[in-house]
This record gives sequence, C-alpha cells and structure tokens, in this order.
Amino acid sequence: MDMKFTPSDPPRRFTVGVAEVLQISDTAHVQLDENEQITLVTNEGREFDIVRKSWGYYATPSLNGRLKDFGLRALLVKSPSGFFFVLMIEQGKEKEAHRYLDIENQQIICWLDTDEALARIERALAGEAPDA
Repeated sequence: MDMKFTPSDPPRRFTVGVAEVLQISDTAHVQLDENEQITLVTNEGREFDIVRKSWGYYATPSLNGRLKDFGLRALLVKSPSGFFFVLMIEQGKEKEAHRYLDIENQQIICWLDTDEALARIERALAGEAPDA
C-alpha cells in the first residue's frame, strides 16, 4: 500500500461563485489504496479524515462523533442551481459561513452534526413524525 501524492505544478486555477467570484487553486492529487487514510489539518490543528475503502470512501469522520471532536460541524446546503453540498464548518465560524451562504444564495437544508439532528432525519426517512 503506497499513497501516491502528486503536486500540481503549476496549480490548476479556476473560478467559482455566483455573487462573489473566488479563485480556487488545485494544488495536488492524492491517490489512496484500500484502507488508507489521509488527514487534512487546519492552521489551528483541526483535523479532517478521509479513508479509502474497496467500495469507495468514508468522506468524513463520524458526523456526530470525531468530526465534532475535531471542531467541525457538517452542514447540508443546496445551491441555486440545485446541487447539494456537505460543508464542514469550523466551530466558531458559523456566522462567517452564514454570510458566505447568503452571498452565494445557498439554502441551508440541515445541520448534520448532532444526535438530535440525525435522529430527526432518521425518523423522517422512516416515515415517522419529526418530533416523535
């Protein structure tokens, strides 16, 4: 098992955004073998794990466990063009995230980071009353 890290030199640059156009730099590609993990780390030391499996990926740490322990909150949003995204919001930066979502006209569908929120989703999918 050998992870393959390939820097993008020069980085591929592209723009995103609706109301506020931003430039993104694609700086590297990482190819994982089965059962390998990479951990992304912020300047503040917050971690975000991605694990490769034979069938795909664990794209996040547990939403209501390790992700929270790492100081991140999962948020499901919908873009104006109808695409859905799961964002990882740093705890304490919720207001900044809300400003960004307002500027980009993205709709918050639900937070995915508490036992209560996940239980509501589970009940709704099972056809039960939301507050059962």
